[in-house]
Amino acid sequence: MGKQMRRILCLVLAALVLAGCSKRVVHELPPPPPEGTPVPPPPPPPPPPPPPPPSSAAEAAARAEAQRRAAAAEAEARARQQRDETARQAAERAARAREAAQSGKAPQQDFVNVDVFYATNRTPVATFASLPPGDRFTAASARQLTYGTARISIPKSHVAGELESPRWYLLEFKEDPKQHIILQDVARLEKSPFFARLYDRVGASHGSNAFVFVHGYNVSFRDAARRTAQLAYDLRFDGAPVFYSWPSQAALSGYFTDEQTIARSVPMIEGFLADMADRSGAQNLYIIGHSMGTRGLTQAIRNLVTKRPELRGRFRGIILAAPDIDAKVFRTELAPVLQRASGRVTLYASSEDLALKASKQVNRGPRAGDTSEGVVLVSGVDTIDVSGVDESVLAHSYFMESDKVMGDIREMFRANQPAAQRKPLQSVKLGTGMFWKILPPP
Repeated sequence: MGKQMRRILCLVLAALVLAGCSKRVVHELPPPPPEGTPVPPPPPPPPPPPPPPPSSAAEAAARAEAQRRAAAAEAEARARQQRDETARQAAERAARAREAAQSGKAPQQDFVNVDVFYATNRTPVATFASLPPGDRFTAASARQLTYGTARISIPKSHVAGELESPRWYLLEFKEDPKQHIILQDVARLEKSPFFARLYDRVGASHGSNAFVFVHGYNVSFRDAARRTAQLAYDLRFDGAPVFYSWPSQAALSGYFTDEQTIARSVPMIEGFLADMADRSGAQNLYIIGHSMGTRGLTQAIRNLVTKRPELRGRFRGIILAAPDIDAKVFRTELAPVLQRASGRVTLYASSEDLALKASKQVNRGPRAGDTSEGVVLVSGVDTIDVSGVDESVLAHSYFMESDKVMGDIREMFRANQPAAQRKPLQSVKLGTGMFWKILPPP
C-alpha cells in the first residue's frame, strides 16, 4: 500500500506541474484576432544601406580613368591577337604556295580559268555591267565592233570534246564550276588596249600563236565564248584564243535570219581579220570556221586578199569544219582564193551530218561539208572525211566533240604538216585526186 500511494502522489504532482506550464504559455501568446478581422501585411524589410560616398571627386575620377585604361588595354590585346592570327594564316598560305611552286604542282582547285579574246558586231546591252555575263550582248547587229575579253571556267573533271552544261535529266538546274563549263565574266576594251593586250598574249607564247574562231548558226555569244575556251583547252593551245561572234539568233527557227545576218557581217569580219594580220603580232595565225560561219569567213578572206595582195600567205592555216557552203561555189570561187591566203587549207566533211542535209534541201544544192553525194576535191585543199566519228544526233559539231578530229587539228598546229604526213589519217584515191579519212572508233 505504501508504494502504491507514493506512485499516485507522484502522478498527481506531475499533472499539477504540466497544468501550470500550460497556463504560462497561453498567457504569453497574443490573443487571436476576432473572426473576420483582416490580417495586416508584414512590415517591409529595411532598405539596404547606401554605398559609402566617395571620399572625394578626385578618387572618383581616378577610378573612372583606371576603368577606361583597363578597357583600352583589353581592346588593344584583342586587336593584337587578331592581327597575329591574320598574319599566321597569311604565312601559312604563303608557305603552301611556295611548297606548291617548288614541287611544280598548282594549288588544288576544282576548275581552271581560261581567258579568251573576242570581237563582235552584236549590240551590247545598255546595262552591260549589271547583267549576267551571258546576257550582255543582244542578237541585234551593231554598226561597229565591240572588243574585249571573256573568262571561262573549265572543271578538272572535263572530258575532251564535251561542253559540259547542267542536264535536267540528272536534276542539274544550276551551273556548278566543279562540273560545268561556265562563262564567268565578260569585259569590254577599246580597240587599242584590246590589240595591245592581245599582242602581249601572243608574244608570251612559244612561236607567237593565235587562232580566230567564227561560230555557226544557232549559237549565242555565251556558247561561242564557252566553245572557244573548250577548243583552246582541249587543243592545249599555246597562244591567244580569239572568237568572232556575229549576231546569230541562237534559235533553230532563226536559220533564214542568220543567213542574212552572216552575209551583212562580212565587211566587219574582213576588217577584223585585217587587224589581226596587222596588229596581233602572230607569226602562226590560224582561222577556224564552222557551219554557216564559214560563209562569212570565206567571203571576208576573199575580199581581203583581193584588196591587199601583200596578205597572201599571211594565215598559217584555214580550217573549215562542216562548211554550209554551196559545193560548186566552194570549188570554183572560194577554194582558189583561200589557197592564196594560206598555205594550208583543211576541209572537214561527213556523210552523216543531218544539219547539212537539211541545208541541202533548203538551199537546193549539196554543201561542201556533206560527203553523202561525193567528196569535194580541190587541188591544194586537204579534204578529210570524218564520217562515223560523231555519235551525236546531228553529227554536226564533230571538230569540237571528237577526240580524233581534235587530235588531228592539234597535230596540224604543232608541226604544220599536211594531211599526207599526219597520223592516223588514211589516204583514199578518188579518180585523179585524193582525200583522207579519220577512221571511226572500233
